[in-house]
Amino acid sequence: MTAGIRPDRGVDPHVTWIRDVVPRTPEGCEDCMQIGSAWVHLRLCLTCGHVGCCDSSPMRHARGHAGFVGHPIVRSFEPGEDWRWCYVDEVFA
Repeated sequence: MTAGIRPDRGVDPHVTWIRDVVPRTPEGCEDCMQIGSAWVHLRLCLTCGHVGCCDSSPMRHARGHAGFVGHPIVRSFEPGEDWRWCYVDEVFA
């Protein structure tokens, strides 16, 4: 599948939400650090800079942020990875 292409409707419209952001907590998941939880991998919200944990982490804060705040697209915040994901359309963006 081509990045950002939805098989049913073409280009993902949520890419317009992408901004130049600065990670708010580059040292780890913002929410996990507040509650003392562990994370597996990190995701960076490309709308506001929130750093959240991935779906393999116990708390899934990146997905929660996308759903609660409404910021749909993240990128991997792991060294050597540069992919982006849209939580709304469940596609690489």
